[in-house]
Amino acid sequence: MKKSLLTLLLVAGTATVVAQSQGGGITTEMLRQIKQAQSETVADKALRNALFSTSINQLATSPERTKACDVHFSDKVNSKGITDQASSGRCWLFTGLNVMRAKMIEQYGLGSFQFSQAYCFFYDQLEKSNLFLQAVIDNAGKPLDDKTNEWLLKNPLSDGGTFCGVQDVVTKYGLVPAEVMPESYAANNTSKMSQLLQLKLREWALELRDLVAKGEKAAKIKQRKTEMLATVYHVLAICLGEPPTEFDWTRTTADGTPIETKHYTPLSFYAEFVGADLKNNYVMLMNDPTRPYHKTYTIEYDRHTYDGSQWTYLNLPIEEIKQMAIASIKDSVMMYFSCDVGKCYNSKTGVLSLDNYDYESLFNTTFPMNKADRIRTFASASSHAMTLMAVDLDADGQPKKWMVENSWGASSGYQGHLIMTDKWFDEYMFRLVVEKRFVPEKTQQLLRQKPTVLPAWDPLFAPEQ
Repeated sequence: MKKSLLTLLLVAGTATVVAQSQGGGITTEMLRQIKQAQSETVADKALRNALFSTSINQLATSPERTKACDVHFSDKVNSKGITDQASSGRCWLFTGLNVMRAKMIEQYGLGSFQFSQAYCFFYDQLEKSNLFLQAVIDNAGKPLDDKTNEWLLKNPLSDGGTFCGVQDVVTKYGLVPAEVMPESYAANNTSKMSQLLQLKLREWALELRDLVAKGEKAAKIKQRKTEMLATVYHVLAICLGEPPTEFDWTRTTADGTPIETKHYTPLSFYAEFVGADLKNNYVMLMNDPTRPYHKTYTIEYDRHTYDGSQWTYLNLPIEEIKQMAIASIKDSVMMYFSCDVGKCYNSKTGVLSLDNYDYESLFNTTFPMNKADRIRTFASASSHAMTLMAVDLDADGQPKKWMVENSWGASSGYQGHLIMTDKWFDEYMFRLVVEKRFVPEKTQQLLRQKPTVLPAWDPLFAPEQ
């Protein structure tokens, strides 16, 4: 007599449960041993009581290990005015624009000045939407659960990015002063706008795949994509404002005295006041000890515009990167810099130091993983971009600490800046963008290699927020 399907399923389910319990599950005996291993000291009880109403970081702060914040730097680039990205992931954009802003202020003797982040962000979001939709079309012949399609649908749009996005957006659309297109609420608080646009993009992805499956002509599919982008533009214009196509701007001295008023387009403004060849003037460096040094790498779809440049970098030992950073600072040139900012960060002092917190003593354990181990296990990656602007060198010319201009407002950290020890720099610095003139010729030759292409889902290359 045959067993019913339900009986077979129940037996199979029971067998599975038993197999799991006998294998890797926590058994009663294992739990007993775990509990037995716990110590019940007076110190443990005191720590439990303290952590009931106190943060781990506050309790782990070690007065013996944490030194007073030293704000002296032997070499420093002057800056005027701290920016604030508010509740948005646009650190990459603020950082890239702050690098250009510092040079413009210095060259033209300006006072506090900012480029419009909202203007660049508008076109960044439009371009990223097109990148996603066109990538969907390009990969429509693959199954929906193909790894690339899966990654695309998980990441249709974000407000994070990298320096290559600054390069592509600025050279294609130009720049405008902050007062010409000021920040809106949605620019400072991007989550809801981004959520709604992501929903539309995913909806359109299914529609575009269906058009390709039906064998529609490329011209019709392109026209439909254009209509979709018109809707994106409409949403962006409502949330961020309509980008200006021309404007008047008065240049002033540092004390506010007017010099001249001229009529500009965004591209003519960029050409006059920045003018640098952003595509060819900068070198992108990485310190990734999990991959061979002195090799170039690029990341698929890690760009902001479909017709733009992918993030392509040269992987170098940290000491080589430091020498280029020092040379740039000594010549009063700020740099785009990114790191794993949340690690060992004291928000009260603005100091990033491996000695900030003594978690080992607090929990009676160790945290011995090195940088390569943390990368391999997804414990650390570049998370935030800032503007590297200062270094403190000892008598032998070796760095003791570094300082960045941040974009979290003037009240954050140390007067809007973060200070990092050189040891912290070694462990949590990842990316640096420097002008080519600070890169030794021997190193520049390495950039001529054909880069190894890494997949879009490589964990180290999530957009900086």
